[in-house]
Amino acid sequence: MPEATPRQVRLALLVIWFIPVLWTANYVVARMAPGVIGPYALALGRWLLAAVVLFALSGGELWQKRSELARTWWQYLVLGFLGMLVCGAWVYLGARSTGAVNIALIYSASPVLIGLGAALWLGERFSKLQATGVVVAMAGVLHVVLKGQWSALGSVQFVPGDAWIVGATFAWAAYALLQKKWPSTLSATARLAACCAGGVILLAPCAMWESTVPGLTQWGTRAWTLIAVAGVIPGLGAYWIYGWAQKVIGASRVAVALYLGPLYTAFVAWALLGEAPGLHHAVGAALILPGVFLVSGAGFRKTEAATGISPHTVSK
Repeated sequence: MPEATPRQVRLALLVIWFIPVLWTANYVVARMAPGVIGPYALALGRWLLAAVVLFALSGGELWQKRSELARTWWQYLVLGFLGMLVCGAWVYLGARSTGAVNIALIYSASPVLIGLGAALWLGERFSKLQATGVVVAMAGVLHVVLKGQWSALGSVQFVPGDAWIVGATFAWAAYALLQKKWPSTLSATARLAACCAGGVILLAPCAMWESTVPGLTQWGTRAWTLIAVAGVIPGLGAYWIYGWAQKVIGASRVAVALYLGPLYTAFVAWALLGEAPGLHHAVGAALILPGVFLVSGAGFRKTEAATGISPHTVSK
């Protein structure tokens, strides 16, 4: 990409503050979906819409490299399972019993898992400062899941939704790491299209099974609106702005704005869903976000240089 102009840099520095807002839309959709559309149907609709747009943009490249795709098709099924099925449907499953702020805070720990995975799996060096960040961030996640009731651990009523989100967080870290483990000559757009195709293939039978469960989906304007919002705003919209801004000003500068995601979610969830954040959310954020910074900020240049993975890689 040619060197960015001053105008592009100014625009990028402005729009990055809106990226967390776009991803917050997915948490709001997730909380609005119960009783309107099932988790697998919503995830299928979201990624099918994204796949159609991405294939329109990269269809020529995908056809030219069809021999490579024929050799590595199974990789895109694995990536589709992790990135689109688990990180899509499981988030919507979790949202049926946990709040939007919980989702945002737990998911915000994904860069920690990516940094840790790069060290353990890809051989990246891991400093003591980064190890401290892992402990601090994970303590914050546990604080949110336990609702701050450490002293009454035995009597805490665990919410199944938090477990779904924790599972999705681990899946996203694996998704990001495997993309480096399995190098590809495809462009970012074409590769995402292939991942979406893998996800759609796996989501389709799940959505078909889900359609036999009474009361999960009521097809109508609200259901289609949620699919459109999830596919366009946090999916294509956030993805394109994030990718463009990262090329213009660099991943580390874009990542600073991403730390505001849980804060934005707290305000939006309060305003639109009536979910008032609690003290345990504030304490959890005070642990998770500095922990993420220690892991990804302290080792950012080394990790990206050695593995090609930004610890700040985020998808919602």
